[in-house]
Amino acid sequence: MKTIGVIGAGVMGRGVAQSFAQAGHKVILVDISEEVLDTAAEEIYNQIRMLMLFKKVEGLEPPEIILERIHRTTSLEELREADIIVENVNEQWEVKKEVYVQIDPICQEDCIYLVNTSCISITKIAALTKRPDRVIGTHFMNPVPLKSAVEVIKGMDTSEQTIEVVTELLSSIGKETILVNDYPGFVSNRISHLFMNEAAFVLQDQVASAREVDDIFVKCYGHTMGPLETADLIGLDTVMDSLDVLYESYQDPKFRCCPLLRKMVHAGRTGRKSGEGFYSY
Repeated sequence: MKTIGVIGAGVMGRGVAQSFAQAGHKVILVDISEEVLDTAAEEIYNQIRMLMLFKKVEGLEPPEIILERIHRTTSLEELREADIIVENVNEQWEVKKEVYVQIDPICQEDCIYLVNTSCISITKIAALTKRPDRVIGTHFMNPVPLKSAVEVIKGMDTSEQTIEVVTELLSSIGKETILVNDYPGFVSNRISHLFMNEAAFVLQDQVASAREVDDIFVKCYGHTMGPLETADLIGLDTVMDSLDVLYESYQDPKFRCCPLLRKMVHAGRTGRKSGEGFYSY
C-alpha cells in the first residue's frame, strides 16, 4: 500500500480520496479550506454508507475505518510523505501552475504526479517540474468510486515505468487504465464538451427544453444521462473552463462556449453543487 497525496477536496478530490482509502491506501487530503475538508469528510462518510446500503462494493469496510486512513490538512508540506500525488484543483492554468511550483521542491524525488485534468496538456504541466518523466494524466470520471476505468494520458516525456506503476496503482482500486496520448481535451472531453456545449446552444435557441434534449439521448439513444444533466453533474463552471482551454489550445471556433452557459455560470447557477443549473436540485 502507498501513501497518496490528494490535492483539492472538492467533488473530484474527495471521490479520489475515498477510492484510494477504500482500497487500503493511506491518504493525505489537502485543501486551502478547513470548511471544505470537513465537508469532504462528511460527504465521504455519507457516500460509503450509501454504497453499503445498496451493496455497490463487495467487502466494503465501515466508513469510520475508511475515514481513519484519510488525514486532512491545509499544509502542502505534509505531502513530503507521499509516494503518489493526485492533483484535482480547478481547471484553470494559473491555479494548477501555482500548485506544481509549490509542491515540486517538497515532494520526494521519486514521487509520481497524477494530473486529474479534463483538458490541460500533461506535457505543459510536466514542464513546470524537475520530473517530467514522472508526470502523467489521470482523468477520473464522476462519481469516482463507481467508475470502472480511468482515461490515462501519456505526456511527451512520461516514462514507461511511470505508466506501469500507475496502471498497477489504478488496478489496486479496481480501475482499468485506458491509455491515450496528450493533446488538449484528450479523447473524453474533446468530444463530450462539444456535445454538452451544442446541447446548451439548442436550449438557447429554444429548439427544445432541457428535459426534452436529455430525454432524446436517454430514451432514444439509451444514454444513462443526457448532455445537460451531465453538465450539471460535472459543474457548469468546470465545463466552461474546459471549453475555454480547448478554444485557446486549438483556436477552433467549434469550442466557443455557449453564451447561455457562460451567463449561467456568472449567475452562480453551476449545477448540482449550487442547487441550480439546467435543472433544480
